[in-house]
Amino acid sequence: MSELIQLLRQNAPVARLAEHLDGLTHDERLHALSTTTRADQRSLYAAALHAPPLTLDFFVPDGTPRRVAVHHKGRNSLPLPSPLRSFEKRFALPEDGSARLFGYNEGLTRSWIGPGFFVALPTAGNLAWQERGAVVIDYFQVPDGPVPDGWPSVVPNDRGLQFFVYNGTRDFMRRVSKDVSIGAAFKGEKSLDHYFTLCRSPSS
Repeated sequence: MSELIQLLRQNAPVARLAEHLDGLTHDERLHALSTTTRADQRSLYAAALHAPPLTLDFFVPDGTPRRVAVHHKGRNSLPLPSPLRSFEKRFALPEDGSARLFGYNEGLTRSWIGPGFFVALPTAGNLAWQERGAVVIDYFQVPDGPVPDGWPSVVPNDRGLQFFVYNGTRDFMRRVSKDVSIGAAFKGEKSLDHYFTLCRSPSS
């Protein structure tokens, strides 16, 4: 059992979890996160309620040029074979300077489910949403401007098989550590009780 799992099952505070994760290398951090179960991720999301709130620059750090992607490696809690539980969310600043991010999902399932485009926004001003997380990844919206070179073509989430995965969905994000965040998926306003971790790639 990894130290991260031990800490989670001891109900360690988020500051202790962050200290542990920040002390690991990127590869060690990814490995630790890959061992989390759905129950572990649920506990991590609950613990992260007490972390400092996220801002958009957590996902795309200050100084990143517009339309340059920042990759966050993900691990979800869906009942899928292990390789299919790994993915990336890729974020970029739009050209128009608005307070939002464009993004999509990259992984083994993209060729048959679709890219799952989204817009990430602060939740400030919506009291119900703020309690869930300071940033929402909103699949009700897709990029309405240029995206980074090399990204797939933008398509709405009500087309193809992605309708069953992304359409009508929002992910609410909480900070865990310097590079790690945790998300909870909602269908409309209903919690799906599914979670995922994201870890920002140092090369991004």
